[in-house]
Amino acid sequence: MSTTAKTAVPLSMPLKGRSFDVIKEELKSRGQGDVQWRQGKTAVYVFNAGDDVIQVQQQSYLMYMSENGLGPAAFPSLQRMESEVVQMGLSLLNAPAGAVGHITSGGTDSITMAVKAARDFARSQGKQEPYNLVMPYSAHPAFDKAASLMSLEVRRVPVGADYLADVAAMVHVVDASTIMLVGSAPSFPYGLIDPIQALSDAALANDLWLHVDACVGGYLAPFVRMNGVELPPFDFSCEGVRSVSADLHKYGYCAKGASTVFYRAAEYRDFMIFDHSDWPAGRMVTPTLAGTRPGGAIASAWAVMQYLGIEGYRAKQQRVTEARAAIAEGVTELGFQVLGEPQLGILAFSHPGLNVFAIYKKLYERGWVTSLCTAPKALHLMLSPFHQSVVETYLTDLAWAAQCVAEGATDSVTEVRYS
Repeated sequence: MSTTAKTAVPLSMPLKGRSFDVIKEELKSRGQGDVQWRQGKTAVYVFNAGDDVIQVQQQSYLMYMSENGLGPAAFPSLQRMESEVVQMGLSLLNAPAGAVGHITSGGTDSITMAVKAARDFARSQGKQEPYNLVMPYSAHPAFDKAASLMSLEVRRVPVGADYLADVAAMVHVVDASTIMLVGSAPSFPYGLIDPIQALSDAALANDLWLHVDACVGGYLAPFVRMNGVELPPFDFSCEGVRSVSADLHKYGYCAKGASTVFYRAAEYRDFMIFDHSDWPAGRMVTPTLAGTRPGGAIASAWAVMQYLGIEGYRAKQQRVTEARAAIAEGVTELGFQVLGEPQLGILAFSHPGLNVFAIYKKLYERGWVTSLCTAPKALHLMLSPFHQSVVETYLTDLAWAAQCVAEGATDSVTEVRYS
């Protein structure tokens, strides 16, 4: 239901234009109530890799702000930059020769297009409808959104005691109408990499499409591995993986909105593409959900990847994992319990005796906007390189918030909603 009263009169546009100096001041004023992400006060929504990277994002975006990725013939520069970004991503994810991909507007777009490709591929093989997707309970709701758009059934299977996908339980609910298995690298709620190799083996054994949702980890995990952390296989090195989604605007530190969706072979990707000519203006071909694609997002992604390079990304991701390890150690000392064994940039932690939703509310009073898990109830952080500089501040405020809740100096809280 709309938050606007039913009797409210719609806001009209000003009759005369206003000075941009005045508008700019109002824009600044309106942002005063937003989370102070530049101070590291949020661990969700924003990925702060430093002022230098922000400058690269902004300036490269502005240079191509008016260009349109819908028209590669008109803007071959964008086509070339997209191709190079995709090739770099495929290289990071151990893709075989012949693998392909595209830049999309975000993780939901990437996931939706992978689901569409899997659905249309299944139809081409004469697979029995109605179709279903099988995934762990921890998989992102973007799969549910995609399924609702395409009238597909989603079968969510409880995770194991280790919070990872239970492959045997997933295989148990597969039937003749299953078109996709899903694994996460990592899952958003827990920050844990599902057993992708086991899922790959199951996909091959059952001739199923396996999609790896690496929206969070696609541009993080390869560099964490380069930094010496032993990670389980999660990408195209697993033979059964047919598609992978990876967000550039998360740990790629590129401007929003930019993600990538990759396919093991063009024969799979081709089922994603929309190609229509039965209308008065001729043929229209679009590879992603969007028609118009902002050139600025493509140019910014290319520029940031060129600016950081492998060494730059390794350094940034080292700061992320060091911040995660320091916070994990700190919260454990405060009596919290970290869920599973996170290795990347997300961690979730519960408390055996305190209401974590109430703790969250107290942290909000000190300007922190993070996120939560509901199963089990836990505080949740998605960390950026900048967070390494505010670890002690966060732990100090967390200790204060926990003490307030322990002493009953807070209202009863059973649910906290964020969106």
